Amino acid sequence: MLKNLEKYLKSKITGHKNYAIPKLWIKGYEYLYGNIFEEKGENIFVDPFEFFYKVVSYINQQRENLDYAKPISFHTKEKNWEKKAIMYGTLPRMTTAFNHKGFGNFEEVDILGYKEAGTFLKMIAFLMYLKNFNVNTLYMLPISKNSNLFKKGSIGSPYAVKNPLKLDEGYHDPLLEDFTVEDEFKALVEAAHILGIRVVLDFIPRTASRDSDLIKEHPDWFYWIKIDDLSEYKPPKVEELPFKIPDKEDIQLLYRNKEVRKHLKKFVDSPDKLDPKKWEKVKNMDGNILVNIIKEFGVVTPPGFSDWINDPQPTWDDVTFLRLYLDNPADAKDYISKDQKPYILFDVIKSSKFPGNVPNKELWEYISNIIPTYQQKFGIDGARIDMGHALPAKLQEMIISKAKKIDPYFLFIAEELEIENDKKSKADGYDVILGNSWYVAPRKDEIYKFIEEKAKKLVIPFIASVETPDTPRIKAREFGNKLKYLSPFLLYFSPNGIPYINSGQEIGEIQPMNLGLDNTIWGKTLLPPDDEFYSKLAFFDHYALHWSKYDKETFEFLRKLLFIRKKYDNFVLNGEFKYVYFNYQDGFLANYSYWIGDKGIIIVGNLDLSWERNVEIYLENTVGKNLDVKNIKIWNRDESFYPPEKVVKLNLESGGFALIIVNE
Repeated sequence: MLKNLEKYLKSKITGHKNYAIPKLWIKGYEYLYGNIFEEKGENIFVDPFEFFYKVVSYINQQRENLDYAKPISFHTKEKNWEKKAIMYGTLPRMTTAFNHKGFGNFEEVDILGYKEAGTFLKMIAFLMYLKNFNVNTLYMLPISKNSNLFKKGSIGSPYAVKNPLKLDEGYHDPLLEDFTVEDEFKALVEAAHILGIRVVLDFIPRTASRDSDLIKEHPDWFYWIKIDDLSEYKPPKVEELPFKIPDKEDIQLLYRNKEVRKHLKKFVDSPDKLDPKKWEKVKNMDGNILVNIIKEFGVVTPPGFSDWINDPQPTWDDVTFLRLYLDNPADAKDYISKDQKPYILFDVIKSSKFPGNVPNKELWEYISNIIPTYQQKFGIDGARIDMGHALPAKLQEMIISKAKKIDPYFLFIAEELEIENDKKSKADGYDVILGNSWYVAPRKDEIYKFIEEKAKKLVIPFIASVETPDTPRIKAREFGNKLKYLSPFLLYFSPNGIPYINSGQEIGEIQPMNLGLDNTIWGKTLLPPDDEFYSKLAFFDHYALHWSKYDKETFEFLRKLLFIRKKYDNFVLNGEFKYVYFNYQDGFLANYSYWIGDKGIIIVGNLDLSWERNVEIYLENTVGKNLDVKNIKIWNRDESFYPPEKVVKLNLESGGFALIIVNE
């Protein structure tokens, strides 16, 4: 597919340089393009067909005699490749969004016909940018067809999946008239594989958009309430219980609660059961299926909500839950009437803990075949399962086993925020755990314990992230101008850590993509009020990163840091872990080291963000044996030589850090 794309782009070159791109997108690879640019301020202007042709042509020249439409592991047979991963997380419609006309405000499609929102074609060019950071794994938030009904902003959320087997048409680039969005994604995966970058996607098996395409053929796979009850629909408050996920001993109290009993009465049969004849007519009507159901039946799919009792967050208005069991939870059967309609409640949502007795087998087969479809059609290399820990154990097993049967080295990331659940995640078939490093990153006591006590004991790697698409940006945290350096330094070298860049982190973006974790409503008001993206969240609105006003220091730091991390990854992966022996320790000196024979690397950081620390490191006490010190280098943004002594004296400024390389 990529060769076809190259041929097409070459045939369309016009020489008109009226398509603006940020200078940063070509940084480090200017030599590839020749004299095709016109510089104007912070941007450069190109003939888009010539620019993308140059990129695709270069990538095609890197080919070997391999089928790059297949997963990389089909060729390498590499076990545990995730341990060497450097990961970049992206919402492509945001990451490669840019005002290509070069004037005025951002538009989804501009006056020149250019798609300013992100596309798969632009992601192909963006792969070269990622090589600046030694990225070898591209993690993409959901790219499936999403819904624009009940949207929370100007566009639908990527997690409001309308059809999990179709790609979202918004990723098609108008420059490619002769190609489909599937063609373009195939070309993206192929290009990534040529460059040695694996592609990992996000999948959501527990929920669907309120107007899912599945409704037309399977209305009974969904829950239904009367439209008249929608305005008052919300998770029932259970004052007798605290904020918690229900346990079995809570069930009796839960179902005898007055609000819960009122809540259960809101549910009705699916429209095909309410009136089979009318349903046959309605499902074949033109227009949105849910809108037609509302008009003809007066019923609607209810919004989702958290599986935590008394969670203060509002309903999830753009998604609804899939009906994974045809009966109610087994533990609830003694507390509900025999004619109770299918319903949503905290225990129903947490079906891993409260299963029914009658699995919705046809739905389970459908869900478990989604990832294999992407494997066979596009050659993807891995997946993160959204809320996989809340799925029935058998369904989770089906999802993982079917994918692993196609590709034994296929990567599964567990969306498990409790890092202590690493053993369970591994037992369930996952290879990586999401974890909570993003939470500990800005908290000095937490990050110290995380690295010193937890990370080294994990049985599977974790995503070493200082921010995620759901959290505040690291630069926007208190002391963010220090943490944006200190936190990734400590976490990217931590045992069992997979270095992760959240799209925009590397250029110092401060606006979060979502407010889901560790944030407040005020978290979306960080940009100046005159910024066109003020109060916009990329999950729900068109958003372009501030490419033309990027944080140069952060960019250069992460680029150098990940180069150094890759250079010394043999120590991190195969070295013996040792704590560092200081002349004193006051709880503010994060520290660990790795040793292979007489060679080692030592990682230290001053967690005191107000005061400096003068420390001495005793190398022989650290490694636990006599040491012939031949040379020492110290890196803390740049590399310098240190006298080959057995005691290393450091001055660490507040939030300062150092990598000490011994005998290497």
